[in-house]
Amino acid sequence: MEPLASRVRPQILDEFFGQEHLTGEGKPLRVAIEKKELFSFIVWGPPGSGKTTLARIYASALGADFYELSAVDAGKEDIKKVLGEQRTGSTSSPQAANRKQLAAFIKPKALFVDEIHRFNKTQQDFLLPFVERGDVTLIGATTENPSFEIIAPLLSRCRIFVLEELSDKDMEKIIHRAWKVIAHEKRGEIGRDLSQKRPAKQEGLGVGARQWLIAIAQGDARQAITVLETAQRLYGKITIETLKETVQSKHLRYDKKGEEHYNTVSAFIKSMRASQPDAALYYLARMVEAGEDPKFIARRMVIFASEDIGLAQPTALVVANAVFEVVNKIGYPEAAINLAHGVAYLSQCKKDRRSYDALRAAQEDVKEFGNLPIPLKVRNPVTKLMKKLEYGKGYEKYDKESCLPDKLKKKKYLQ
Repeated sequence: MEPLASRVRPQILDEFFGQEHLTGEGKPLRVAIEKKELFSFIVWGPPGSGKTTLARIYASALGADFYELSAVDAGKEDIKKVLGEQRTGSTSSPQAANRKQLAAFIKPKALFVDEIHRFNKTQQDFLLPFVERGDVTLIGATTENPSFEIIAPLLSRCRIFVLEELSDKDMEKIIHRAWKVIAHEKRGEIGRDLSQKRPAKQEGLGVGARQWLIAIAQGDARQAITVLETAQRLYGKITIETLKETVQSKHLRYDKKGEEHYNTVSAFIKSMRASQPDAALYYLARMVEAGEDPKFIARRMVIFASEDIGLAQPTALVVANAVFEVVNKIGYPEAAINLAHGVAYLSQCKKDRRSYDALRAAQEDVKEFGNLPIPLKVRNPVTKLMKKLEYGKGYEKYDKESCLPDKLKKKKYLQ
């Protein structure tokens, strides 16, 4: 039997819970589906937030043939199979014109690439011309910031949609939906009504069990459904006790996309922030032993060097970046030594978050006031007209008068 997560997967947007900023009325994905707009995009968000489901709903709504690959084990040959006999070439050629004419009579192809950040540069370069010509609509999914791993030309041809961790309210609805399927199947009912959005009284699934499941899943719908299914299969009933027994499974505890992953990363960062190298090294060791991607760890060290150490020790960013570069070159198992070197150094650095706090304060003003007029004296007088309009007039290299827009002249971001 196919997994429960697959059996309860929404087929249309109205069955989807969460991500209202993308799927609500007038929001980008809903509008694209309603208007049948075909374009490539990347969904970036935490595990179990609906990336694959949204990709399937989008492709289905636009009548596209859906092909799914995992960048973890897929290569150029797998991409070629999806693309068939198509080859790269000039878009202005007669062949390209014929392709465009044929495209009106054939179903579009939607290629979904899970964990797209794991495609190397060569694989991405190979895929690029097909996306550029529109031979295939690319839908990428990633748990990592796409700007770190996706090549700029491919990134520029895709829209980026950021998914949020599912709220407790959304998780409640999803668990209710999954439990209805389990309950129906237990009673031997073939049809199942999955349209009800508001959670009703759930026979055999108490409030305490639901709340415990929501808390342990931490916004990961896939994990919540998997635990629910496993507990029902192993124990025949769902209680807090049977759920606790279920998550003792080694697979769930060390799932790099699940709760353990985020708890360990959080403890790792907070230990470095508290200048506790022993604790930071311990959590590093846990991640290394669990097979965590060393680049994932190193990236967070680079961010930490600017966010938490900042001006107190400017060379911390140099060290963290060096660790990231060397991890790229070496890989496991030796890369763990380089990570430990960096962690020990960063943990013992003095901490200063002023530059980080200053950025956030400035961003708040940008959001509140928009693009305020830039003072004429700090504008660049590139043309004669600009000089006539007094761009750059009165500018001095070491002027003490504020260069901020008039409305913000008294602002101090860096404390």
